[in-house]
Amino acid sequence: MRVIGAAVAGTGFIGPVHIEAIRRLGHRVVGVLGSSPDKSRAAADALGVEKGYAAFADLLADPAAEVVHLATPNRDHFGQCQAALAAGKHVVCEKPLAMTAAETAELVRLAAAHPRQVTAVNYNVRFYPLCLEARERARAGDIGEVYHVTGSYLQDWLLYPTDFNWRVSADAGGALRAVADIGTHWLDLVTFVTGLEVEAVCADLRTVHPVRRRPAGGSETFTGSAAKDRPAEPVAVTTEDYASVLVRFRGGARGCLTVSQVTAGRKNALRFDLAGSKAALAWDSEEPNVLHVGHRDRANEALGRDPALLSAAVRPYANYPGGHAEGFPDTFKQLYRAVYGAVASGEPNPLVPTFADGHREVQVCEAVLTSHREQRWVTV
Repeated sequence: MRVIGAAVAGTGFIGPVHIEAIRRLGHRVVGVLGSSPDKSRAAADALGVEKGYAAFADLLADPAAEVVHLATPNRDHFGQCQAALAAGKHVVCEKPLAMTAAETAELVRLAAAHPRQVTAVNYNVRFYPLCLEARERARAGDIGEVYHVTGSYLQDWLLYPTDFNWRVSADAGGALRAVADIGTHWLDLVTFVTGLEVEAVCADLRTVHPVRRRPAGGSETFTGSAAKDRPAEPVAVTTEDYASVLVRFRGGARGCLTVSQVTAGRKNALRFDLAGSKAALAWDSEEPNVLHVGHRDRANEALGRDPALLSAAVRPYANYPGGHAEGFPDTFKQLYRAVYGAVASGEPNPLVPTFADGHREVQVCEAVLTSHREQRWVTV
C-alpha cells in the first residue's frame, strides 16, 4: 500500500491514539490541530509531527492531508465533517458522529454524494480479533437463532464529584453522555456481531453527581486525581453517569445494557453475553484475548486469540502469534488498516463502520433519552 498522508484534529486523550495507529501502519501524519494555535504547535512538537495548524481551514487546505481524523468535542463533528467532505478529504470521525439525528442524516446524505471518499466512524471495538471471530460465528449460524444479548460498559474515571471533563457538559457533548460516549460502542459491537437491528428501547438514567467541581484550566480524559489539587468551581451537570437500557431487536431478540462511568475498579470494561439456540458467546474487553463459547451438552470452550485458530476472514486482523496479547491500541491499527486499504483501493470494506452506522447509533441515543424522560418504550 502506498503511504497516505493524514491530519488529526484533536490532541486530548484519543487524538494521539489515532496518530500512533496511523504511524504503525506506515502512513504519515502530516499535521495536528489543537484547540488553539499554541496548543497545536505544542502538540506537534510533543508528538513529532511536522505541522501544528493554526485553524481547521489550514488543515483542510493542506494537500498532503488526504485523510482527516476528527478527535474533537462532539459539538464540532457535524461542521467539521461537512467541511472535510467539501474539501475532498476522506474522513474518520470519533463517535458520536454528530449531536442530533438530523445532523447525522445530513452527513449520511453528504457521504452518499461523495462516494469516492471513505467516511468512517471510529467504532474501534469491532476490531478486537475475537469480536471479529464472534461475528463470523454468529453470521455463519454457529450459535443458531439469537435469543438475547446482555452486557455492560463500566468505567470509574468519573466516580468522584471532583472528576471533570468536557464530556459531562451537555453543551459540549450532548444531552446524553454515558450512553452516547461508551454505550454506543456496545450497541455498535452487538449489532455488528449479530446483524440485528434495534427496534425499540426502554431506558432509565441517573445523574449521580448533579454538581461537579471543574478544575481551573480544565482536565483531560482519564486523568485520575491529577486535577483534584487545583482550584475548582462548582458546575451543574445534567448528563447521566449511569444508564440501564432494555432493547428489543427486529425479529424478536431481546437485549439489556448497563452503562456506568462511576463503577469503582472497572477501568474500561465492555462485556457481552450472546445467547443463541445452539451456543452462547461471551467476551470482556479487559480480557480481550479470550472468547468464551458456551454449550449445553458438552464442555464449554475458551478460545484464545491465535491466528491459527481463527476464521480465515479474521486472520488478517490478528498480527501476532497465539499467546502474544493484542489490545486497545491494536484495534485502532486494525480499523485504520481497513479504512486506509479502502482509500488506497477505492473499494469499500464491509467491516468499516460507516456514517450510516453512526446515524443509527444517534437515532438509538435519541430514543433512549426520550424513553427516560417520558418513562415509556420508544420505537427507534
